[in-house]
Amino acid sequence: MAQAFDPAAATAAYLAQLPPEAHAKATAYTQGGHWLLLWGFLVAVVVSWLIVRSGVLVGLRRGLEKRRPRPVLVSLVVGIVYLLVDGVLSLPWSAYSGWWRQKQYGLTSQAFTGWLGESAINLAIMSVLFGLFFVALYALIRRAPRTWWLWSGALTAGFIALMLIIAPIYIEPIFNKYTPAPAGPVRDTVVAMAKANGIPADKIFVYNGSKQSNAYTANVSGLFGTARVAMSDTMFKQGADIAEVRGVVGHEMGHYAHHHVIWIAGAMSLLAVLAFFLVDRLFNPVSRLLGAEQVKGLADPAGLPVLSVILAVLALLGTPVTNSLIRIAETDADRYSLEHENEPDGLSKALVKTIEYRAATPGVVEEVLFYDHPSVGRRVRNAMDWKAAHPASAKPGT
Repeated sequence: MAQAFDPAAATAAYLAQLPPEAHAKATAYTQGGHWLLLWGFLVAVVVSWLIVRSGVLVGLRRGLEKRRPRPVLVSLVVGIVYLLVDGVLSLPWSAYSGWWRQKQYGLTSQAFTGWLGESAINLAIMSVLFGLFFVALYALIRRAPRTWWLWSGALTAGFIALMLIIAPIYIEPIFNKYTPAPAGPVRDTVVAMAKANGIPADKIFVYNGSKQSNAYTANVSGLFGTARVAMSDTMFKQGADIAEVRGVVGHEMGHYAHHHVIWIAGAMSLLAVLAFFLVDRLFNPVSRLLGAEQVKGLADPAGLPVLSVILAVLALLGTPVTNSLIRIAETDADRYSLEHENEPDGLSKALVKTIEYRAATPGVVEEVLFYDHPSVGRRVRNAMDWKAAHPASAKPGT
């Protein structure tokens, strides 16, 4: 008589594929990352305080308005300069958290010069794009001083949609090369999956993600006609087989098919309304606290550091909420992969390879507070539960 399949034992067997020292290293990296949230927040506050005390933004605003008011120009130039100055002052912290720490844990092979160059390009692009956002935001504040925060959700939604549409076409190719999956078994499998799930077969790409990170990963990006599924070449450098590809790409197709990007963007826009409402109420007291006496009020772009401090506080406190939104989408994408591709073992093999940058078995409270994906242990157990519940459709040999 065949022994009954035990999901708990199968989950333990998958997690045991990594030695205890690898799990310990992953836990140290992950839990250290939790502290980075706090230290990053403190760095942001200190940098904003330094910019306020320097008076550089107030001086720039005065210079631009020496002869006559120029609200649009001031919003754009002051916004861009603020972001550039903030980026430069935050560079030591960014280098530590974004490169040195990754290097320390073996999660990147990129040279510091490469990281620095890409960071500079990203800062320049984001400064211009967010500078344009600030033009619209401050125009809203000037024209609707009492209700601007209520309309900020629509502005945020529009900005997020714009970023999602242009990112795959104009931004991502600056940093990585995206090519259609090459001819062969992987491409044949992915194309068949796409057709079976009603997803355009030309929207599946492989990109040279190993240029920046050694992490085993894939993603979905874009919106509407620009949306696409992309697999990092690290998947194949780490020996991804067809079962893993089916499991991982099935997960990403779940994001695509269920429009997770759209509803997460919508949720973030609603949260933006709440955040900007609190900015409206807290700006003056926080401005006094930072010593921003020369800032003329909320409608003054020279007060951007004050606004940023408030948003930094709200972002830190709201981390469990935003993480939970993303975790729900990730769980749904796993379910989609299992339902449509039925590769519980392929998905589990792939998930185990992500433990190095996301500890597998956190406590419940830790997972709720800090994880923007379900823990690997939980996801593998879900896959094994699926396998146990669907023995008739199990793949041969699994």
